Amino acid sequence: MASYDFLFDGLGLRAWCDGGASAAPMSMADLLGQARGAAAPAPSLWDFPFPSMNALNRACPAFPQARELTKGLEDGFLSIKDGLSIVLDPLTQPLSWALEGALWLFQTSPWWIMIPLILLVVRLVTRSWGLVAFVAACIGFLAFINHYDYAMQTLAIIFVCAFICVLLGVPIGIAMSRSDTFQRIAIPILDMLQTLPPFVYLIPLIFLFSVTEPKLYGIAVIVYAIVPVVRLTNLGIRLVDKEVIEAADAFGMTRRQKLWGVQIPLALPNIMAGVNQTIMMSLAMVVIASMVSAPGLGVLVLRGIRNLELGVGLVSGLGIVLLAVILDRVTKAALARVNAAQRQ
Repeated sequence: MASYDFLFDGLGLRAWCDGGASAAPMSMADLLGQARGAAAPAPSLWDFPFPSMNALNRACPAFPQARELTKGLEDGFLSIKDGLSIVLDPLTQPLSWALEGALWLFQTSPWWIMIPLILLVVRLVTRSWGLVAFVAACIGFLAFINHYDYAMQTLAIIFVCAFICVLLGVPIGIAMSRSDTFQRIAIPILDMLQTLPPFVYLIPLIFLFSVTEPKLYGIAVIVYAIVPVVRLTNLGIRLVDKEVIEAADAFGMTRRQKLWGVQIPLALPNIMAGVNQTIMMSLAMVVIASMVSAPGLGVLVLRGIRNLELGVGLVSGLGIVLLAVILDRVTKAALARVNAAQRQ
């Protein structure tokens, strides 16, 4: 006797239940009862099960099991997969070209051009010779242990994906700041993207795109890392002092003039903080995306895990830490310069 027979009997659904075929395995109690030629005893109150789908299915074979729900989701996704691919393939192909171009540029450029160029960018962004020396020492160490090519691959992916995140995220954040309705719609979506485990992003993309296509891991990185820049752009613009906005209105500024001349400059520290977090999240996702053919230091981490090569995993992990420190220090130094300019 199943725990919830009384429920379906009381609702008069026994005929419907008995008409359904169940593929559910019998419980151990039912098997023992069948072997003895008697029905399984009803569970005690202490062992009474929660009314889950499987528990209800044991009382009513016509009631669906949990695995039927997951199978239905899978079948539904596969039924629209071809149509989605036809639409998404042309839209996302430029991302593959951008990633392939960046990887080619970062890998084929000689080290004696690429390293000074990176140091020049660091100097222009931060205006700090100490930070330039620190970046030079970190990249020199990675090159000394033969991790230079892997580090450049990781930087190339982060450069493309973080740039696209800023390119898309800042306008979305601006739109959220200018419309309460759009903000109410967007916040649950951002909450979902921010709380989903990183591996979950890869599951539908593996079905939609080939593992050999760079856009597979590129989309995963962008979707995972875009949330901070969207949120902080929206927050920064909304936190602009109302008195400043009233002064801009008094001068007769249009909405566009207020946005570009007042709100975005005052919100720039928050936007830069969002860019910093987006870059760091891009790096985290690039490592995970090595499972779906993303090149870079994550490949070495994955190799260390698969082959139980402790040294390879630890050294490549140290390389990822150094890249994370470099990116974090450079973006924070740029943020400090923006904050200093705001105070003047």
